[in-house]
Amino acid sequence: MSVDVPRRIVLLRHAKADWPQVSDHDRPLADRGRKDAPVAGRWLAGAGVSPELTLCSTAVRARETWKLVAPELPQRPRTVYEERLYEASLGELIALVNEVDDEVRNLMIVGHNPGVHALADALAGDAEGDSLARMNRSGYPTSSIAVLSVTGDWKSVEHGVATLAAFWSPHEA
Repeated sequence: MSVDVPRRIVLLRHAKADWPQVSDHDRPLADRGRKDAPVAGRWLAGAGVSPELTLCSTAVRARETWKLVAPELPQRPRTVYEERLYEASLGELIALVNEVDDEVRNLMIVGHNPGVHALADALAGDAEGDSLARMNRSGYPTSSIAVLSVTGDWKSVEHGVATLAAFWSPHEA
């Protein structure tokens, strides 16, 4: 595969979680999260976003989000539940992207803030329309999605190499 192949990184912040008396990793979705997650999936499908691989945090709220988003997509991608996404730093997230097999053209990450917002902001050297301003103004709410376009192999993904093609939040819809 040519290294000049266009690729997409889709960053989905998990849906709104509840705060029961459990560990942070085990927090389930709140009612609003269970409503917002399928809406996010429908937005992805309507925008023509079809990931081939999804890396999903092992946290309960991220897994529940993905289980509500995936059925809305035209085709379910291969899913890897990745422990390193929980509480991942920006550097750790970039390292995970750099590990993706170059056969994958469209990658989705289901993760947490502040990591997904930091990753979208760091990678976006350019943006279409007002997407970057909207993303940063919003603070990247739960169930929000950033779609970034990159050219090259996954190992070359670093600060400033992507274009933020779209930002969507259920709170703007």
